[in-house]
Amino acid sequence: MGTKTQLLGLLLPLLLLLLPPPLRNYLSTDQAASGRVGHGRLQVYHPIILFPGISCPNLDARLTDAYVPSLPRCGALKGKGWFPLWNNTQDLVDHDYVPCLLEQMSLVYDPVLNDFHNQPGVETRVPNFGSSDSFTAKRTMGRDVFCLLKLRQELETLGYRDSETLFGAPYDIRHTPPSPGQPSQVYSDYFARVKDLVQNASLKNGNKPAILVGHSFGARAALDFVNSTPLRWRKIFIKHMVLISATPLTGFVQVVTNFASGPTVIVVPTVKRLDLRPMWRTFASSLTSFPSPMVFGYEPLVVTKHRNYSAYDYMDLLTALGFNTDIGKRVLPTKLKVDAPMVPTTYLCGAGIQTPNQVIYWESNFDAVPEYVYGDGDSIVNLVSVLAFVKEISRQQRQSNIPFKFVKIANASHSGIVSEESSLRRVMTEILEANC
Repeated sequence: MGTKTQLLGLLLPLLLLLLPPPLRNYLSTDQAASGRVGHGRLQVYHPIILFPGISCPNLDARLTDAYVPSLPRCGALKGKGWFPLWNNTQDLVDHDYVPCLLEQMSLVYDPVLNDFHNQPGVETRVPNFGSSDSFTAKRTMGRDVFCLLKLRQELETLGYRDSETLFGAPYDIRHTPPSPGQPSQVYSDYFARVKDLVQNASLKNGNKPAILVGHSFGARAALDFVNSTPLRWRKIFIKHMVLISATPLTGFVQVVTNFASGPTVIVVPTVKRLDLRPMWRTFASSLTSFPSPMVFGYEPLVVTKHRNYSAYDYMDLLTALGFNTDIGKRVLPTKLKVDAPMVPTTYLCGAGIQTPNQVIYWESNFDAVPEYVYGDGDSIVNLVSVLAFVKEISRQQRQSNIPFKFVKIANASHSGIVSEESSLRRVMTEILEANC
């Protein structure tokens, strides 16, 4: 055993020499060897732009004279400029502002424009766009592990600097990238800002193309952004995409649960999911990523006393939930159409963790706490959906001889994949490999 250990010790430095410089420098540090994630300053090769998960972007609001509050205290900030509406959820509770949040953050669907907009008299913006510090966990508890904080810290340890080589592309969490042919003024504006951000980041860094790193819904936003750009532009400005625990177009069951029973992706202390549900259902994003019929077929996703609902029964389910089916028709999936980004791409996901496959309301009461039947996934996204999504992207990329790599990490959860040491190390390795 001692001889084998000595031989490995002699071979390891030689094997490291075969790796590209960024990866070699990262893996050969004393800290990495002792089990910590990384150490030391790395020569920065390409700018990185981060797209965070849906719970992370912040939202500011400004109330105009057109705003008519339902409660007097909700109009206290009228005419006083911009203020943080969705940032620190404990502040909302401490200042008794939760009813105001539910009103001011809700969207209105315009059937004439076939688009979503703010409540009358409410203006909103996503603050500090472009900065990698522009998105944060909304609760004090967990601020040190959520919203890509540990990933950002690793990149900064290796030499990346905010707004110089490391950037952020937060979005309005209430909206969603539109289906082909559907309007979304918010996302048209967002994609234009991201395009400028990518170009300016490249210009700042010697015209080097950028690496786009997205987590969860942020990976979906990044993918849809790239697919909105001309192929020629992508070849010039995009070096690589790293998609981490992406919420795939093929959908996942947790989205149905959030819509029926209230969201788990946004949390306010002491406030029940059911109390957040009316606001959540006004968001276009609440209907995004419903399980696709092409993947989930006729398997019951929602089980009730009176009937079951599959991925082919969404209109009936929305009716049972008392929701406007016209809005559902705009957003819900009708067919599986996956467009590969046609740039080098790495897709990482977790697996081996109980993930809801089916939600059960025994008494047909959607206000009651449901029961679940579990399957494989990352605790949020079903593995069967990921595999279908990856299969189609891989097929398209390989047909065009464009690199695509799929990395499945055992026992990595949806959020833990970018915060727990072992999975974060793998994520960092893939980002640095993309940098070569």
